[in-house]
Amino acid sequence: MIVATTNDLPGYRIDEVYGEVWGLTVRSRNAFSQMGAGLKSMFGGELKGMTKALYDSRNEVMGRMVEEAERRGANAVIAMRFDTSEMGDMWTEICAYGTAVTVTKLT
Repeated sequence: MIVATTNDLPGYRIDEVYGEVWGLTVRSRNAFSQMGAGLKSMFGGELKGMTKALYDSRNEVMGRMVEEAERRGANAVIAMRFDTSEMGDMWTEICAYGTAVTVTKLT
C-alpha cells in the first residue's frame, strides 16, 4: 500500500477513486503521566512517555486507514493527513485520513 501526502503520485496513473478513508482512535491520558509531564515541562526537555504515546497512536490510526482502503480494493492512499483534537479534559482523538485510489505504475 502506497501512502502519500501528495495529491498525486509521480510515475503512477490514478485509475479509480474510492473516496475518503480514515482510521480513528480516542485515547485517555494517564493522570500520573500528566503530572510527570507537567513537572518536566517546568524544567524543559522531551516528554518521552507522551512522545511514545503519540507515535503509537499515529501508527495505529495509519494501520486502520490502510485496512479500510484495502477493504475497498485500493492499492494507494493519497492526500493523507493527520488530525488531532481534544475531547474533554482527559481524551484525545487522533485521526488519519486520505483518499483511497487504485494506481498503475507508468512504464
